[in-house]
Amino acid sequence: MMATQFDCQYCTTSLLGKKYVLKDDNPYCVSCYDRIFSNYCEKCKDPIESDSKDLCYKGRHWHEGCFKCSKCNYSLVEKPFAAKDERLLCTECYSNECSSKCFHCKRTIMPGSRKMEFKGNYWHETCFVCEHCRQPIGTKPLISKESGNYCVPCFEKEFAQYCNFCKKVITSGGITFRDQLWHRECFLCSGCRKELCEEEFMSRDDYPFCLDCYTHLYAKRCAACTKPITGLRGAKRLLWEWTSHDLHLLRAWLATPHLP
Repeated sequence: MMATQFDCQYCTTSLLGKKYVLKDDNPYCVSCYDRIFSNYCEKCKDPIESDSKDLCYKGRHWHEGCFKCSKCNYSLVEKPFAAKDERLLCTECYSNECSSKCFHCKRTIMPGSRKMEFKGNYWHETCFVCEHCRQPIGTKPLISKESGNYCVPCFEKEFAQYCNFCKKVITSGGITFRDQLWHRECFLCSGCRKELCEEEFMSRDDYPFCLDCYTHLYAKRCAACTKPITGLRGAKRLLWEWTSHDLHLLRAWLATPHLP
């Protein structure tokens, strides 16, 4: 039997005086429509029938009463929510479960609020402050110590040590020589001015010299081979003082004829 304009497109039952649903301009009785076209609820797995509201998110469907936060079970209808691992969460549960925690106050940094990151940790912008003046550091330069983070002016006021050469602040590392501090890049040979931080060096009158300059300027030379005696690698300088007796014996030896 062919369906007429007022018959169900699937079972051909007359729809005159009955409730029906249009699908692609074709009428269906409610029973046929629900059986053929209803989506199944993601939570309860029952069909979402034509007399129920079908809520859809990324191709998944829920009854209106089943559209709830997976953690606190509060309704998400007409409320903001987020998805994690295919679970729907209200913004509060999502923040508590997934958002970063402030390193200082240990509270959740809410999505959308500004956070500061430093050395793998996160802060609320208002919690990321100088340990001394308690003013927000923001994106300004900072120096970190075990006791906390400091803005540059406070660090220089409280902790800074100054380079003996350039007189500027040493913020990290450095070289100690003769109880004085130097930037690594400022600790130079007093002769040729090359950096000595990774080099062997010697000193003369409290000035550092690379081995080449020290050898050239100050090392004694061997009377036999004329090479410099630096005292390095086990070399020793031997001194011999001639006495008058030694000189008398030498002259006598030189005056005596010797066989070839």
